[in-house]
Amino acid sequence: MLLTKYSHSCVRIEQGGSVLVIDPGAFSEVEEALAGAGAVLVTHEHPDHIAVDRVVAVLQTNPGIELWAPRGVVDTVGAALGGGAANRLHAVSGGEEFTVAGFAVRTFGGQHALIHALIPMIANVGFLIDGSVYHPGDSLIVPDGIDVGTLLVPVHAPWSKLAEVVDFVTSVRAARAFQIHDGLLNETGLAMVEGHVTRLGARYGTDFRHLATRESVEV
Repeated sequence: MLLTKYSHSCVRIEQGGSVLVIDPGAFSEVEEALAGAGAVLVTHEHPDHIAVDRVVAVLQTNPGIELWAPRGVVDTVGAALGGGAANRLHAVSGGEEFTVAGFAVRTFGGQHALIHALIPMIANVGFLIDGSVYHPGDSLIVPDGIDVGTLLVPVHAPWSKLAEVVDFVTSVRAARAFQIHDGLLNETGLAMVEGHVTRLGARYGTDFRHLATRESVEV
């Protein structure tokens, strides 16, 4: 598979002419990432993970694209798309398996990480693609019963701290890892966080590498 990193938490995965996009949010190059896609997966409803207006515009222009996401996202997108879109929108939760655009998908978790006790909890689904690439969304849920080949690591968020991020990487013990959820850090902060993840992850067998925006890598 060819994985392309877009800004923040958006990634594009290509294989055999099929294209799958995860979390085309407001910080990301939504239209570019979705060009030619057959499916879009959304981990949760926050705007940095789905730019609803822009995604809906692409869905309206390209009726072949389908969307899988938690129920709240599906309802919001469905209301914006109007009638006739129900067969293109699929509500998912943790613990499911299905095939989209030729990719095998498993879901994990189901709950967004705690931001603050005064902020209501929402649904969040982590996606494992073809038994290899794991995108956890806004959670640090360790997938059970599998060996992850490529881990996408939320390196910084209002709901996390460095110790939790490192524990996530060392618990999953993927062969390789790349950063996501990096849109709120400047270069200095990103270098500091990624330095720790690189050094400590290596002790547990994980090769962490930074991907620039629009950079692609075979996984």
